[in-house]
Amino acid sequence: MSLLVNKAKNQIVEIIKSAAAKAIEENSLPEAELSDFIIEAPANREHGDYAVNAAMAWARVFRKAPRQIAEILVENANLEGSYVSKCEIAGPGFINFFLSDKYYADIIKDISEKGADYGKSGYGEGKRVLVEFVSANPTGPMHIGNARGGALGDCLAAVLESAGYYTEREFYINDAGNQINKFALSLDLRYLQLYKEGIEMPEDSYHGEDIIAHAKAFAEIHGDKYVALSEEERRAALVEFALPKNIAGLKEDLLKYRIEYDTWFKESSLHNNGETARIIELLKQSGHTYMQEDALWFKATDFGCDKDFVLVRANGVPTYVVPDIAYHYNKLETRKFDKAIDILGADHHGYVPRLKAALTALGVDADRLDVVLMQMVRLVRGGEVIKASKRSGKAITLVTLLEEIPIDAARFFFNLREPNSHFDFDLDLAVNESNTNPVYYVQYAYARICSIIRNLEAEGILMRECTDDELAALNTVEERELVLHLGNLTDEIIGAARSYDPARITHYVTDLATKFHKFYSACRVKGIEEPLMQARLTLCKNTAQVIKNVLDMMKISAPEKM
Repeated sequence: MSLLVNKAKNQIVEIIKSAAAKAIEENSLPEAELSDFIIEAPANREHGDYAVNAAMAWARVFRKAPRQIAEILVENANLEGSYVSKCEIAGPGFINFFLSDKYYADIIKDISEKGADYGKSGYGEGKRVLVEFVSANPTGPMHIGNARGGALGDCLAAVLESAGYYTEREFYINDAGNQINKFALSLDLRYLQLYKEGIEMPEDSYHGEDIIAHAKAFAEIHGDKYVALSEEERRAALVEFALPKNIAGLKEDLLKYRIEYDTWFKESSLHNNGETARIIELLKQSGHTYMQEDALWFKATDFGCDKDFVLVRANGVPTYVVPDIAYHYNKLETRKFDKAIDILGADHHGYVPRLKAALTALGVDADRLDVVLMQMVRLVRGGEVIKASKRSGKAITLVTLLEEIPIDAARFFFNLREPNSHFDFDLDLAVNESNTNPVYYVQYAYARICSIIRNLEAEGILMRECTDDELAALNTVEERELVLHLGNLTDEIIGAARSYDPARITHYVTDLATKFHKFYSACRVKGIEEPLMQARLTLCKNTAQVIKNVLDMMKISAPEKM
């Protein structure tokens, strides 16, 4: 949490503990071993800034009614030198703490001093985290699930960075295995169709327009030269020609989506450098494998899985899970990341325990791998779910989605819900320029503040630094609510990092826009006495700073005019 919030909470803890110690010393309370208690913000701020349940938590050890304990604690509470201005008893024995004007003034000063760095913390202690996301097969275009995974993974990485982790982003290229074999088959048949009659495409091959385009482009360069060559040579040449183009296309499309990866990791590298073969040997040495019908099995049931699984088929070919195990072993042991985070579709829920079981057998702490399972997205237009683009009759891809809606809206909307919740993406709302569109609503709050400051400057009214007393005058309910929310940014970022849920940040900045609009409706900025005007201008500017900090973190634009 932020230093100021942390400081205030620690002061409250010390006030309560010191009051109890004093009461015990004076025999107002009996000697007892004291348990922890809860400090939380009450739903109604009129009841204070924080409520403490110590009197209820200690009722048994002190053998007194909670309210009687609360009265003793309040009587012995020393508030001197703290942010607490007063404390009082509520209900059956809650103790409500009210923070001083100085606390609110210090939050505003903290934002002014830190500027673009406000909200960042050292919570993660520089621990090395690798976030792997999207990792779409390079055999075709990215779909809507990849669009959600891209926004989610990129924003999660940014949240982790702001929370003090060393974070890298990675795309895992599945350039080996069955999907590449199918890619080769599909390219081969489309190429042969250009020169031979009667070549049919199997139902389970790739039928996309991109396959036809690749085959034609290859033929324009090489003609029919490869028709007479062996199938193996022809397919290898086609894949060598088409796959780099697809990977380059993925990179280009993701850059449009404002996603840049630190590493593009090829599955083929695990086969070429022997890491896949090494993992098989290490698993054999672990004592958790066995042979059955000429296949090598991993005894996943030794680690709590419901069934064992095959590592190497009877024909000697490893199953797809082996390079996946090798890849995660590479992340955690070879490259020494403290934590690996995968963003995967919810259909991978059964895959995760098997992967963790194999890592455990290899001597890796499986808790160092965390998997965020992401639910499906449905596109909605005119209140109806759509499954295909009306223009092409084909599924809407990441590229076609970004042709229809702004990138800001895509990145914001895909982080409106926690990852494991289903999400209906309203295409009409995403392009709507009104306060019903959450990203427009937040951007409008920022632009509105910029306009306020710009218009006052045009009248010769310039901002200046405020004194503590001037900032302390920001004491209306709306001003206090806004300042408290600003003070919670660091806490929210840390919470989002801990829960792997960037939607917390989206909700935070949406609530911030609401609290600003309420403040601005209730509190005049122009045409009031100069000291209060300057204090409110400072509050406006700091609100804009925090909105921009959040939008920058999410790689969403913060327009100064709308």
